[in-house]
Amino acid sequence: MDRNVEVTAADIARLADVGRAAVSNWRRRHEDFPEPVGGTATSPSFSLEEIKQWLLSHTEKGRRLPQREWFWQDLRGEVDEENLAVMLADLGAFLIYLDRESPDWAALSAKSDSVVAKALPARVHAACEGPLEDPPPPTSLVEGRIPLLRRLADLAAADGVRETFDFLRERYFELHTKRTYATPEPVARLMAELSRSSAEFVLDPACGSGALLRAFHDQPGSSVNLLLGQDVDEATARLTAVYLALHADNVAISCGDSLRGDAFAGTLVDAVVCYPPFNDRAWGYEELAADPRWEYGLPPRMESELAWVQHALAHLKSGGTAVMLMPPASANRKSGRRIRAQLIRRGALRAVITLPLGAVPNMAVALNVWVLRKPHDSRTPSHVLMVDTSTWPEDFVRVAASAWGRFDRGDEADEPTVSRAVPVIEVLDDEVDLTPARYLSVSAEDLAPERVTGRRIRVKDLLHLAADLLPDVESAPEDQSFPMVPLTELVRRGMLTLHHQALAKSVEESGVPDGLTVLMPDDVIDDRPPTGLTPRIPVQQEIMTQPGDVVVPHMVNRPVARVVKEGGAVLGPRISLLRVDPDQLDPHFLAGFVVSSVNARNYVTMASRAQVDVRRADIPLLPIEQQRRYGEAFRRLADFEASLRQIADLGEDLIQLVSDGLTHGSVRPVHEKGER
Repeated sequence: MDRNVEVTAADIARLADVGRAAVSNWRRRHEDFPEPVGGTATSPSFSLEEIKQWLLSHTEKGRRLPQREWFWQDLRGEVDEENLAVMLADLGAFLIYLDRESPDWAALSAKSDSVVAKALPARVHAACEGPLEDPPPPTSLVEGRIPLLRRLADLAAADGVRETFDFLRERYFELHTKRTYATPEPVARLMAELSRSSAEFVLDPACGSGALLRAFHDQPGSSVNLLLGQDVDEATARLTAVYLALHADNVAISCGDSLRGDAFAGTLVDAVVCYPPFNDRAWGYEELAADPRWEYGLPPRMESELAWVQHALAHLKSGGTAVMLMPPASANRKSGRRIRAQLIRRGALRAVITLPLGAVPNMAVALNVWVLRKPHDSRTPSHVLMVDTSTWPEDFVRVAASAWGRFDRGDEADEPTVSRAVPVIEVLDDEVDLTPARYLSVSAEDLAPERVTGRRIRVKDLLHLAADLLPDVESAPEDQSFPMVPLTELVRRGMLTLHHQALAKSVEESGVPDGLTVLMPDDVIDDRPPTGLTPRIPVQQEIMTQPGDVVVPHMVNRPVARVVKEGGAVLGPRISLLRVDPDQLDPHFLAGFVVSSVNARNYVTMASRAQVDVRRADIPLLPIEQQRRYGEAFRRLADFEASLRQIADLGEDLIQLVSDGLTHGSVRPVHEKGER
């Protein structure tokens, strides 16, 4: 190893194939555990070489350590961080050679390192000429690194060529989180589905890590012959080229700024997919003012996204489709109004789809997807599709793709509050606002008098039912008092167990199966079904909820405790789960006292938020029969609260429904006798 590489506690856990808690225990229990050499007191870093020696001396004989984690850390020691991406790209090229010429490597690897070093670069370059257009020479494959290549070949033989490179690439991007961005898999899948699956030539002019091109290639029925991409970062472009080449047959990825230096100028493709840089003030406004790509108008200085839209259209064949991920401001900024109007008038913009908030992490706003099509005849479409998936966070891909599919086929695409084919004339007003929610008002069918009357009767019935849910209570004796004990005493007596969840630093550390629902703090607060999903929520332990469990979120405006009715979800982070022995402790009784004002003094209040630590709660010690009477009262109160929430939600809808009915003329106030 040439460099003194530093590793974190998470890296050590990966090297030892243990959880981070084990590393913390080692530091406390073993005096010979290496001392930190950097980092901070809360996040120290250690010498990789010292950690490796310690792990080797303290690992049980015969226990196999994760070799690819050791390989990755050794790789970091081969070159400095600045050249690590180049080295990784060359190793990827070597893996392409292994994948395509494995018999040749078997014969060559039997020879000495010096012979391999002389012959290998040319053979790797030749093997890459098939999947990659004009592949760069693998300059890192020199004699001193042949032992490293032999180890890599062994890893690929054990784990698979593609899986091995995907692992190394993932570790690199974890280390360089600011170097590139990756479009989340569901969003990438949606953008691929919105494009034409029959497209043969596909371009992403700001390809980043290649997620969009990969999603397009992998979609069912794909007939892609060539994936084209360009990225401004050279290291990212090289890594993406190898990554895609290991999964596709023909790839051309170039480095450079697509707006200033288009690597594919004059190339026309069937589909463009793109997640362009947002709010880029230095996109080239002055130097590109007379560029022929601005067919729909010169993009304003502050509207770089509209430059990318027109760049995508300029690369489309007649009838080709472009799908762009866009910030919501692009739909209604005054400065972009003229270009938006031209895109609509000439039939280029075909759909705008609002994604749920959080679909793209680290974005404080809900992004939009624009679907554009290069006009192929003189007929201008009469409608543009508006879709809002904000109320479908777990199913937005299906909802959006279904609406677009119906619209694109010419079928009925309207669905109240979700999608609508809007007449072009309705959009082309003084603002040309392309925000979908603006056009998804209640339909005439929803305003039918029968619907308004039915909703009104429903709210009145619920009000009567809610009143019946209130428990009957009476005055208690003046001398009544409860013997209180800390909740931890109930744990000690075996009356309940206390469980908490933590997030893993990465999906690999989780160890929880994919596709499980996860109960999140907001789910408990809002009393709704679980909305989380693994591996998007990488929890450390598979703690499954059961009916009768009491769940308490840690940070709330006011303390909340719910008794689980249907189990089967994984416990999420920042929630306490209390699992009672029903023969000794009633769950509704426990939930009622945990969040009562009696315990408010035991919790920490910060501004308007309460930090609930259930271990500090005091609970009465009562006979189980008496607990159940109190528990039944608390259960009825919880049902009353849920009923009030339902009435509030229905009431808001009813207010809007009656108001819209009155203003649209579908209903009118009741006439007094004698009036007409």
